[in-house]
Amino acid sequence: MGDARYYIGFSHARGIGTVRLRKLLAAFGDLQSAWVASESALAMAGLGPSLVQSIVEARNRIDLDEEMARLEARGVRVLSWEDPAYPRRLSEIDAPPALLYARGELRPEDDLAVAVVGTRRPSAYGQQVARDVVAALASGGVTVISGLARGVDGIAHQTALQCGGRTIAVLGSGMDSIYPPEHRNLARSVCESGALLTEYPLGRKPEPGNFPARNRVISGMSLAVVVVEAGSTSGALITADFAADQGREVFAVPGGIYSRTCGGTNQLIANGARPLLSPADVLEALNLEMTIRQASSEAGPATEGERRVLGALSTEPVHVDQISRSCDLPANVVASCLTLLELRGRVRSVGGMRYVLAREAKVGYQVE
Repeated sequence: MGDARYYIGFSHARGIGTVRLRKLLAAFGDLQSAWVASESALAMAGLGPSLVQSIVEARNRIDLDEEMARLEARGVRVLSWEDPAYPRRLSEIDAPPALLYARGELRPEDDLAVAVVGTRRPSAYGQQVARDVVAALASGGVTVISGLARGVDGIAHQTALQCGGRTIAVLGSGMDSIYPPEHRNLARSVCESGALLTEYPLGRKPEPGNFPARNRVISGMSLAVVVVEAGSTSGALITADFAADQGREVFAVPGGIYSRTCGGTNQLIANGARPLLSPADVLEALNLEMTIRQASSEAGPATEGERRVLGALSTEPVHVDQISRSCDLPANVVASCLTLLELRGRVRSVGGMRYVLAREAKVGYQVE
């Protein structure tokens, strides 16, 4: 990709996004010519004075060869929208990022991806739902995409990794400014089983204005977006709006009408989002549930953890916390096992985070 350096250069010029970069390409034919153009030529191409000054400042500040070396030293690849490795689904939205910075590995199978997003302060209910949904997705070979934020985003990445699945984190900053800082180790783990992506260059801090644009990338790379919990002003609702505009399926987890973390998701449902009543709902929408059932119909539990969870269940409902104590397993591991076992038809949820053995479950069992 001969123009890689110039894509990088323009990514350092604030205010030069997809639309204006297309304008520059139309005016100059290639980005190299645009990068070295005079101020008057840039103005004649239709850029206002502040944008012309932004480009001039960027090219005076950045040595493109040195910037390429900095990226290489950090293991960061650059993918322009001309690159064959650029995410196919993202390239189909109205204004895809002209350039992506990537650490880790993108694969063709990442076209089968679902975004899981939500509040930074999820309730115990929201945490459990996020784990169950992601475990179901990971078991179906679906790549889980989120934004590495605190709360639901972090749970989504962590659960995908724990289930041996792939996950992609989209940042609202440069690769050298992981946010929040306590997720730096998580970011490293994501790189090992997926990728970190951002459209922002090295040195760009996690400024508030970056995150709405980040959210359009999250939804743009996904077949569907699941909003687990979100207040009425949550950024996750921006992701859902982008998803709807991009023709993606939007799922929202219903919650209590008096819960502050569920006001946004309940409103999404009122506005036409699909209510997510089971982790399997997303798999059904992607036509994956039957594939998983068929693959597992003749096999027993795949892991020691699943065998221990089955051993802790009976005809009487048992709460997830009690199963965790009986099995001496962390609650998130138990939740993942239960989700997979439920998909395989081995256990059944009876509400209130309680489970029974499916083959022995009482028909018509009523939950108080």
